[in-house]
Amino acid sequence: MRSESRLSRVANAAQNHKGSRSLPAGMRKERAFLVGLDYRVRKPKGVTSVAAAARDAASTPHANAQPQFSAEESLDELRDLAISAGAEIVGDILQHRDRPDPATLIGKGKLEEIAGAAASSSADIVLFDHDLTASQQRNIEKLVNARVIDRTQLILDIFATHARTREGQLQVELAQLEYMLPRLTGRGAEMSQLGGGIGTRGPGETQLETDRRKIHRRIRHLQQQIENVRRIRAQQRQRRESVPVATVALVGYTNAGKSTLFNALTKAAVLESPRMFATLDPTLRSVTLPSKRKVLLSDTVGFIRNLPHTLVSSFRATLEEVQRASLVLHVSDASSPLSAEQDAQVEEVLKELEAGDKRKLHVKNKIDLLPPKQRDSLLDDSQTIHVSASKGIGLTTLLDRIDQALAEDATTRVRLRVPQNEGKALALLEAKSRIYSRQYADGVVELEAEVPESVSRKMRQWLVN
Repeated sequence: MRSESRLSRVANAAQNHKGSRSLPAGMRKERAFLVGLDYRVRKPKGVTSVAAAARDAASTPHANAQPQFSAEESLDELRDLAISAGAEIVGDILQHRDRPDPATLIGKGKLEEIAGAAASSSADIVLFDHDLTASQQRNIEKLVNARVIDRTQLILDIFATHARTREGQLQVELAQLEYMLPRLTGRGAEMSQLGGGIGTRGPGETQLETDRRKIHRRIRHLQQQIENVRRIRAQQRQRRESVPVATVALVGYTNAGKSTLFNALTKAAVLESPRMFATLDPTLRSVTLPSKRKVLLSDTVGFIRNLPHTLVSSFRATLEEVQRASLVLHVSDASSPLSAEQDAQVEEVLKELEAGDKRKLHVKNKIDLLPPKQRDSLLDDSQTIHVSASKGIGLTTLLDRIDQALAEDATTRVRLRVPQNEGKALALLEAKSRIYSRQYADGVVELEAEVPESVSRKMRQWLVN
């Protein structure tokens, strides 16, 4: 909730993350100034017309490039990330350049302008919508006289705030340490312990000294613990795979409504929040399909543009559920004007997880937020289903489509003649199959039903050719 105080939120995080420092009573939200960057694409040498430029672009290897966020849209996303981290936005600026400056990324003149704007708005931190090298970060801080945080560090901070399970805390801490390691030089006081504002929170159990050897030792320890988690998860998966129960994984851009859809299908009580990255810890729940088959539905962490590589690596144990899933439901926000760009980013992350070729259904969520005329024009096809998880629209169709897409324990339509005194067999059919007709005659029940293969084998003696 937006009204939740910074103090209570940090106090709750401190209870979940051992070693975090609590903030002084009455501390206000940190004031953040945002900096976006737009690198202009120069016209190719020798191109003299717009038409020629278009022909030249079409002949390049990137002619079929996926939709990209504009600089303004990217800055808006940074604003949402900052708000999710608990910041108060006091200003922003968008810098247009031909190429990044090696020392300060944006150039000294613009940096002086940012320093003045940040000082006049009493900004505590300056957030860059770009990754900064360690030297760039130090150089900028010297000029703006405020803490400087790049996009990756901001995302890591949000993950640290939302991690609740021990597994999530391990994964976030590993990602933070791998990010911090090359940035130790000149940051002794800041790195001495965690806590103290956006970009410094974390689930670490020990103080992070600047001694690289100790941090390397901690990283190896975390990697070992995460490997233990991966081994336990693999054992659990093997037990699940010993019975014919398929796994369906929900993936999608952050805040696409995956947790709301998960709750609607499973009647679970997973946290639903408009904040970005509200779900970090994977959740598995059983869902009964129309054919009476049961599947396991997995809710996963949301993806985002340029998801930090350290996070993808650290959460690989969690995201293995996507790799091993029988079906992937790609959930996107149909009401977002950036839906195409967000979908392209999700596909990129799936490729990085080696799950790009998985069987998928595209679930376009939040259609209740569309204008009525646009909503009425939507048509489902073989790969796309339109739903509203919050309003329960289209969920029956979605379950039918999941049922059709799964090959595990495949169903077939059969005719059966089962003696009435075979109560156990009749009860099994009632519980595990979809019955279309039923007639009683001469002590026998004649049924027409859609039966999973595992049940059909047990009914072989009563099948009617």
